[in-house]
Amino acid sequence: MAEAAAALLALDPETIRHLVEIGGPPPLRLREPGFAGLAAIIVSQQVSVASASAIFGRLVAAFAPLSAATVLAAGEAALMGCGLSTAKMRAIRAVAQAVGEHGLDLAALALLPAADAHRALVAVKGIGPWTADIFLLFCLGHPDAFPAGDVALQEAARLALSLEKRPDVRRLERIAERWRPYRGVAARMLWAYYRAAKSRAGVVDHGASAKPQTKRDHDRETDRTAPGSQKRPRQATRRVPARLRRRRQ
Repeated sequence: MAEAAAALLALDPETIRHLVEIGGPPPLRLREPGFAGLAAIIVSQQVSVASASAIFGRLVAAFAPLSAATVLAAGEAALMGCGLSTAKMRAIRAVAQAVGEHGLDLAALALLPAADAHRALVAVKGIGPWTADIFLLFCLGHPDAFPAGDVALQEAARLALSLEKRPDVRRLERIAERWRPYRGVAARMLWAYYRAAKSRAGVVDHGASAKPQTKRDHDRETDRTAPGSQKRPRQATRRVPARLRRRRQ
């Protein structure tokens, strides 16, 4: 991580220095890798942290060890009995089939270019772009995975780069080109910066994960959303000019 941070500083000294000054060094937070890690990400979508923890805990207890083989051996009713929605149950079974029957090597994805690894994951029914990139980044530690559809990441870029409006997926992808092949490390820096910046401003941060920005990305997610979605800011009420107020009276 330190080596990647130093490389990023050389690639984009002004921006990276600003991110680190506010957010500190990029945190290395990794989730459980492999099938269980991907299943945990699917479970966490569109539910609270407490609910996700409870559901995933029941999965782990019911199908120990939680793996493609144990999931394939289970019936749909047993999976849904753990609290999974129909969409999430089908997504987890689709991943199990991809791993257990079609030879998808989740661990090996860390060795592929980010685009190829991303493509392999979204080919699995029920796995959307956000889920794929979050798995690559937080479960495999892929240095170049970059979830451009994450709203908090977009907002972090807006603040850090003093943009007039939040960049959409395509614009953020263009911005992130300068950080290859360490876009994943840059994403961690942006999230850390975002939390620190919002904390300074007295705004509660609900997490770095948010629903994909575009409708196409949005619809491809398992439950048509991702955790931690943020409400759109309320539009400011327009003031009625004084001359118009007088006419109305």
